[in-house]
Amino acid sequence: MEERKRTEHKIVLTDRSKMSVTGVEDVDSFDDDKIIAYTVEGVMTVKGAELRINRLSLEDGGLEIEGDIDSIEYSDGHKSDGGGFFSKIFK
Repeated sequence: MEERKRTEHKIVLTDRSKMSVTGVEDVDSFDDDKIIAYTVEGVMTVKGAELRINRLSLEDGGLEIEGDIDSIEYSDGHKSDGGGFFSKIFK
């Protein structure tokens, strides 16, 4: 039986303006005020102002965000069958 290696999930937040995340599986939605991403630890919601995604790599699970970051919140929600925003684009 094949064992699936668990990906590490780590957040580095610098001055509440730059955020680097690992363990990202997909991005569900994003705009200037909110980014919703599926991670190996659940659904992560980042709220703030003038948010932008500088880098997203679904291959290595990396996500880099810049803007005025006000909060980071997790929920145990699961990815919908249709996948996230970027999964739909790259099908």
